[in-house]
Amino acid sequence: MSRFLPAAQERPEQPIPKHLWKVAALSGMASYLDAALIVSIAVNLAIYRDSYDMGVWMAGAISAIVTGCIAVGSLVGGRLADLFGRRRVYNLDILCYAVGAIVITLAPNDIVLFIGVLVAGLAAGADLPTSLAVVSDAAPADGRARLVSFTQVMWVLGIVVVIFLGYLLSDTGLTGARFITGHLVVAALVTWQLRSRLELPDEPAEEEARTEAVPRGIELRNICNRATLLPMVATFVYYVTWGIGANTFGQFGTYLLVTVSGASQSLATGINLAFLPIALVLTFVFVRLADTPWRDRLFYVFTVVQVVAFCIASVTAGALVGMLVFFVLYQISNPFAGEASYKVWSQLTLPPDTRGTTQGLTYALSRGVFAGVAFVTPALMDYSASVLLWSITLCMAASGVAGVYVIHTLIRRSPEATAARVKGLGVART
Repeated sequence: MSRFLPAAQERPEQPIPKHLWKVAALSGMASYLDAALIVSIAVNLAIYRDSYDMGVWMAGAISAIVTGCIAVGSLVGGRLADLFGRRRVYNLDILCYAVGAIVITLAPNDIVLFIGVLVAGLAAGADLPTSLAVVSDAAPADGRARLVSFTQVMWVLGIVVVIFLGYLLSDTGLTGARFITGHLVVAALVTWQLRSRLELPDEPAEEEARTEAVPRGIELRNICNRATLLPMVATFVYYVTWGIGANTFGQFGTYLLVTVSGASQSLATGINLAFLPIALVLTFVFVRLADTPWRDRLFYVFTVVQVVAFCIASVTAGALVGMLVFFVLYQISNPFAGEASYKVWSQLTLPPDTRGTTQGLTYALSRGVFAGVAFVTPALMDYSASVLLWSITLCMAASGVAGVYVIHTLIRRSPEATAARVKGLGVART
């Protein structure tokens, strides 16, 4: 028998208790509300512009402030969670989000709308790294990947629900816009109530703490060591290079189909809506495989498929037929080589004490880059769609290289992998 058997091959996959799935679902609401906020602002922006007689600069500011505030919120919120307790921040930031969503929903003018977006964006950003750290703290080692990756299901669901509501309410003007953001208020308040009843540890599990060969504690100096910096930088490089492509098509996919591909507005919206269920179903498949060797094996396959998808879009220079092929391949590959991988790898490789701080930092820096790229994307698209698409293709290829490094180097050094090797050695000796 091999001395270094992976844990997933050594014993059957263990079932996860129902209460931990509840923790994952309530933590996943951070991803749902994050995605839903961004998409709802994008869907409603034209309505806000007309209803509030909004200038182009205010429209641009509201769009930019969402991503910017999520970045700042991730940086600050993750650190506050490590300093003052994840349970406390976990409950407070979702309540702040509800307040911001109420302000957005009832806003009588663009200034009040801006304030609401500011508050909701900061709260959404703070909740992202905090909620992931809460899931990791509560999860057993052999179920952590499944529970963390389930938050990605909620993220996709947030996009699907808002786009579907936007499609249904497209002719109802400001009333429909307020209904869309009003559902965020209800979702946030219900989540806050349910979270407040959860019994959660504020500290990482003792078993995990014993397996971590890194300095313990929440001090910032514990981030400045190789065991922390290396996985933080590697996961950041992966997420930022992958996210440039994902964020660009998330914000400007419809715009590109209309302005470059020549599709009508209704067709462009329909294309996005039609392919999203594929991603949702396959994200569930990823969750099922997240604690098995297939998680990383499928990454190799689908990161290639993803790069091929962007190559097709680039070669055809955004032509409609090429974009249809692109969307099919992209939605098939994205669940297995996308943000879900980043979330799982981060929780498996980053030290438990500073997970909130470190992942908050990678989230913040990445979202800052996405905001900068989004600012120049329309101009670059107008100059040359091919240049834009090939640039994104190169970023996707770079993310694949970074992902392979994370799997081959960092995952093999993770506490779970170390424990598996020790057990495998014990089995081999017997």
